[in-house]
Amino acid sequence: MRYQLTINGESIAGAGEFPVINPATEDVVDMAPSCSAAQLDQAMSSAAAAFPAWAPDPVQRSALLAQAAERVRSAAAQLAPLFTAEQGRPLRKAEAEIAHAAKWLDYYSMLELPMPVAYDDDRRRAIVTQRPLGVVAAITPWNAPILLAMWKVAAALAAGNTVVLKPSPATPLTTLALGSLLAEVFPPGVLNVVSGPEPLGRLVAEHPIPRKISVTGSVATGRAVALAAAADLKRVTLELGGNDPAILLDDVALDQIAPEIIASAFANNGQVCEAIKRVYVPRRHYEHAVDTLAAALRLMRVGDGRDPNVDLGPLTTPAQRDRVQELVDDAARSARVVVGGRRLDRPGYFFEPTLVADIADGARLVDEEQFGPALPVIAYDDESQVILRCNASPFGLTASVWSADEQRAAAVANQLEVGRAKINGHGDVPIPEIPFGGVKCSGIGVENGPWGLTEYTTVHVTEYYQSAMPSPYPAALHGSSGKGAVR
Repeated sequence: MRYQLTINGESIAGAGEFPVINPATEDVVDMAPSCSAAQLDQAMSSAAAAFPAWAPDPVQRSALLAQAAERVRSAAAQLAPLFTAEQGRPLRKAEAEIAHAAKWLDYYSMLELPMPVAYDDDRRRAIVTQRPLGVVAAITPWNAPILLAMWKVAAALAAGNTVVLKPSPATPLTTLALGSLLAEVFPPGVLNVVSGPEPLGRLVAEHPIPRKISVTGSVATGRAVALAAAADLKRVTLELGGNDPAILLDDVALDQIAPEIIASAFANNGQVCEAIKRVYVPRRHYEHAVDTLAAALRLMRVGDGRDPNVDLGPLTTPAQRDRVQELVDDAARSARVVVGGRRLDRPGYFFEPTLVADIADGARLVDEEQFGPALPVIAYDDESQVILRCNASPFGLTASVWSADEQRAAAVANQLEVGRAKINGHGDVPIPEIPFGGVKCSGIGVENGPWGLTEYTTVHVTEYYQSAMPSPYPAALHGSSGKGAVR
């Protein structure tokens, strides 16, 4: 199959090509089109040209988003092998991600923007509407390329914007294929898909046409995009890294929760922004916790995602595999590697699922986001101490607290400086109704739910006056007792 850009509803060859590598074999999956600066201009211009007809018709948007959802669902089985080939995810999980991503299109096809009356008295009425911004540039990562694309595309289109979508150059093929399918649903220019290595990402962020950039990626990527967007005051949503702690309180049933802790920490080989990245355990339960988690981890099977018996595939890029090795090697100088610790001696970017004990805050594996299959387990002595230690991180995406007493767990969770705190769970599949976003270096803005929809809008106020007013100020400011009076 020849993969092409989608610009103005048409499939277009790139100005050049670049290879996409299978992380399980290190073979070339296929060649992807490389979008030139001139082609990016075409994509942006087509999105701008499509905006005036797309923005004012919510009925059309709703119907076409619902059609797009069905198209994505029906393509899941067809696209899953390609997803596995370029990203490494086991085949059944690849198909599940694509099918699940359609839920965002369904959800936003039915969600209406609010239109509240902000002020109303006998002389003045103010109605607030949420207007689309214009063209939105969406930049997506390699760890969950279709799911995270739909987070952005569904909300942006539902709000009345048009979109230029750029996937990671490590995993562009499934997104390009999906772009071709959705070009049969949306009017020309409404959804454009471009791909290419750098400097394409920088060119997208610096382009003068988009009024918003939505990015999921590393902190370094987010900072670069924010700087580029600042030049002409583009709005940004930045969903960046996380170093999510799981805090186990001293009354927790370790044997029951260990499989769930491991499943969350090693989902997608640890390449999930909200995966558990560090586990804090009361010191008196520490050795039992390490043994229990290690036993659960040893059950995980690693291999090529095309094998139906595999739980974990390879890491998606060699750079990520090498980073995990670097952090584990650094930890091993003073800590205890209980399980794993090495890359597999075979082609592909495989790394053993790894558990590290006798490690403390200050170690790179604890303080940095590993984004891979290596989990540190850290001892603590009291709850107030562990809260401070978790909050000392520059990240603030997600955290979880585990206890037999929900109220006790909530009291701890509500002191954590994160965008989302979970009680007795961590790794559930995200759903479109629940907002997602972080604080500190974990990002700016929020995705999902009605909050995510309004991120793609700007506030517009329409004021109605019943009669000419003798003063430039509302009557309420002169002591009116009418509805809406300021007191």
